[in-house]
Amino acid sequence: MVHHLSEKHSLLSNWVAELRDVNVQKDSMRFRKNLERIGEVTAYELSKQLPNKLVSTTTPLGIHTSKVLSAQPVIATILRAGLPMHQGMLHYFDKADNAFIAAYRKYDDDGNFEISIDYISCPDITNRILIIADPMLATGASLVDAIKAMTKHQIPSEIHIIVAIASKQGIAHVQAQLGQNISIWCADIDENLNDHHYIIPGLGDAGDLAFGIKM
Repeated sequence: MVHHLSEKHSLLSNWVAELRDVNVQKDSMRFRKNLERIGEVTAYELSKQLPNKLVSTTTPLGIHTSKVLSAQPVIATILRAGLPMHQGMLHYFDKADNAFIAAYRKYDDDGNFEISIDYISCPDITNRILIIADPMLATGASLVDAIKAMTKHQIPSEIHIIVAIASKQGIAHVQAQLGQNISIWCADIDENLNDHHYIIPGLGDAGDLAFGIKM
């Protein structure tokens, strides 16, 4: 299932507009903060669909029956661009376990690329809810490879993907490779990719805008 959170106007679509704006992008702290906010709001929206249970809560004046999460999720991110969104999710899922994956495009001289995964730090995700954040879902190749690497020996009960901007091609690739049961939460969705596999109109390189231009 694909959740397009900008279909209805909210503050989230204002933050996406700032992420895209070449003038606002000059403020890297603002860029990181907007990604963090998107992580927070998406975590809140996603939490409405997670399993819950009833618990008795003692107040100073009595007992109240409250709904709480049945189990804490594992929240994961693809380094480095996903870190601000991850922090936003962690503000809301503040008891969650965490996972980190280093996955990036390794380009050939002819401009083609393969996905290189150099590092995974992950708790046991067997029968747990896995939520993975990456700001840009362009081709979907790095995200698919990262999830396949994480789930090679451990199968989560649910997988949710959180992105700031997705391309329709990237969404289709994720669904084709991982199945229709994957939930994709998009702050916004764009139509196309350019010849360099960047989302159009997109916003550019999220990692560079958040943390500085890499070599």
